[in-house]
Amino acid sequence: MRWNTPLSEAHAEALIERLDISAAELILDLGCGWAEFLIRALETAGAGCAGIGVDTDGALLERAAGSVARSGLAEHVRLEQRPASEWVTAADRVICIGASHAWGGTTAALQALRTVVSPGGRLLFGDGCWEGAPTAEALTIFGGDVLPLADLIEHALDAGWRLLSFSTADQREWDDFESSWRRGREEWLLAHPEHRDAAEIRNQLDARLQEYVKEYRRVLGFCYLVLTR
Repeated sequence: MRWNTPLSEAHAEALIERLDISAAELILDLGCGWAEFLIRALETAGAGCAGIGVDTDGALLERAAGSVARSGLAEHVRLEQRPASEWVTAADRVICIGASHAWGGTTAALQALRTVVSPGGRLLFGDGCWEGAPTAEALTIFGGDVLPLADLIEHALDAGWRLLSFSTADQREWDDFESSWRRGREEWLLAHPEHRDAAEIRNQLDARLQEYVKEYRRVLGFCYLVLTR
């Protein structure tokens, strides 16, 4: 998986352009995972721009460190293992994709992130949203904190943000994301059919597939907001 979010290459490029990344001096990625989006943003920004990636998952940060080294950006990137909610130093470009849970949910995250975006800076905020009326099963899977897109945008405005742009993942992006998540595990099962963990992993994959195609495909969306203070 290139991105741990439903996102195509073209969509990623458009989001980076909307961040006006060429004007950035410091890019902060809260919940950076393996830092692929941060690396791509820094490559676009060019010389003179530094990056900081923050995540609690040591394994993902280890993968990120390898990717940063291969990209030739090691001197420009700092990776820190800590909760995103503890970060206090502001940056002029901030990325927060799929990490609102670090603050307890969407509304709290939109409020808290104001403190880490410099005046005149920009925030790329990516979060789940309902694109259709959720079934009881979808609510059980994702909980009651997911908002419809219109409500999510309203919460952003109420928190004092100005909305520069918004977009949502399309169905191809969602299907590619779910398929990519499955593919490595399915290929591992093909290579290790008798492994002691094979039955458990097979059951997990079967359950996830049924959840996706029956419960939340075309119901759960994912939006990308570019916001400014």
